[in-house]
Amino acid sequence: MWCILSVLMAAPGLVYGQRIKSYTQEIPGTDVSFKMVAIPAGSFTIGSPEGAPRRESDEGPQKTLTISAFWMGEKEVTFAEWDLFFKNAQLPQQKNIDGVSRPTAQYIDLTWGMGRSPRHPANSMSQQAAMAYCKWLYDKTGIFYRLPTEAEWEYACRAGNPAQYPFGNSPDQLKEYGYFKENSGGKYQETGKLKPNAWGLYDILGNLSEWTLDQYVENGYASMKSKDPLTVPTKRYPRVARGGSYLDDADELRCANRIPSRSQWNQRDPQIPKSKWWLTDGMFMGFRLVRPYNAPSKEEIEKFYEAYLDK
Repeated sequence: MWCILSVLMAAPGLVYGQRIKSYTQEIPGTDVSFKMVAIPAGSFTIGSPEGAPRRESDEGPQKTLTISAFWMGEKEVTFAEWDLFFKNAQLPQQKNIDGVSRPTAQYIDLTWGMGRSPRHPANSMSQQAAMAYCKWLYDKTGIFYRLPTEAEWEYACRAGNPAQYPFGNSPDQLKEYGYFKENSGGKYQETGKLKPNAWGLYDILGNLSEWTLDQYVENGYASMKSKDPLTVPTKRYPRVARGGSYLDDADELRCANRIPSRSQWNQRDPQIPKSKWWLTDGMFMGFRLVRPYNAPSKEEIEKFYEAYLDK
């Protein structure tokens, strides 16, 4: 999967000292748009220090990483955006994602009655399905969108703060920033109602857990590259999710917490073979978009999507 790494590292320069601006992306032919927040290049320390409260073993060893500039979705992808793809998209026939032109129908309501307003975050999709949406959006806009790497996600979540949460080490303020077990009422909530982190990202903690690009490796930080790292996926499980969800305790919403995906997230799927699109027991999963500042070539982009969608 050389193309994945080449896309992440496609163009030189970290854009230090240069301000990139946030912008609003319109989806052509619709009245739907979303905001992409500028995330500056910089360095941070991934993971948790030994002895930190609630630290888990896979959060170390800590490592200082350098991250190139990128844009990240202000909010988790909502049903207003996702349903344009889910209900209307016609993709070229490919061998990936069941070889169909758009997502297969859900055999049950995977929102489980929690709501499907335009502002609710889209949920229950596999990592492949999230990447298929990114590819569809690229075809619509000509702009390269993808999921964040695990390192990009934590860097953006922290927003310059090395503490357990973007606002400090105590979870006392968490209800102001994210929906979790104590304040969600057992449901995901409409996006953007609580406070954003210091870089303007809403619901980066809680509401829905969010897909990243990486394969989950328990001690992966030990061999992680120091600049724009990615643990390239080689198998379907486990992949890395971040952020925690409306079902989780406060500990699971810490910036450093890592969530390995599991086949049990799709255990009630009656299809044989099981769907590559949906997670019947992953109602807590969603995603947000990233756009790298350094755009790769069209050929690299196509190979990147093909590599992810063919897994």
